[in-house]
Amino acid sequence: MASRLNPYLSFNGDARQAMEFYKDVFGGNLTLSTFGEFGMSDAPEADKIMHAMLEADNGFALMGADTPPGQEYNPGTAFAVSLSGDDSGELRGYWDKLSGGGQVQVPLEKQMWGDEFGMCTDRFGVPWMVNIAGAKV
Repeated sequence: MASRLNPYLSFNGDARQAMEFYKDVFGGNLTLSTFGEFGMSDAPEADKIMHAMLEADNGFALMGADTPPGQEYNPGTAFAVSLSGDDSGELRGYWDKLSGGGQVQVPLEKQMWGDEFGMCTDRFGVPWMVNIAGAKV
């Protein structure tokens, strides 16, 4: 397998719901492993997600997990997940699903650099940027 870079998101007990939501957005194969499956079967967190991996058919990869027991959940604001390309229909579809139930900071619309761009935070608190490349002149 070639090296790759992908986001790894932390959640506060709702990783299963969040990763299932992202599977609905992007499609693909989602694998979920719980803390209980890896030696913590008697712990209160046994059904929480220790590791999740979403591999979409288009090559996108997204990982996530619930915050492990004994660690503090600190949602970050120094990151965003960026989706970009020139397939307007595909990217608008992602935007509609990600922004639904979330908060839009910048509406998806044409920007001064010629592309369509928007920023939103989904219902799980994850910030997203979507950029649809404009026509090349």
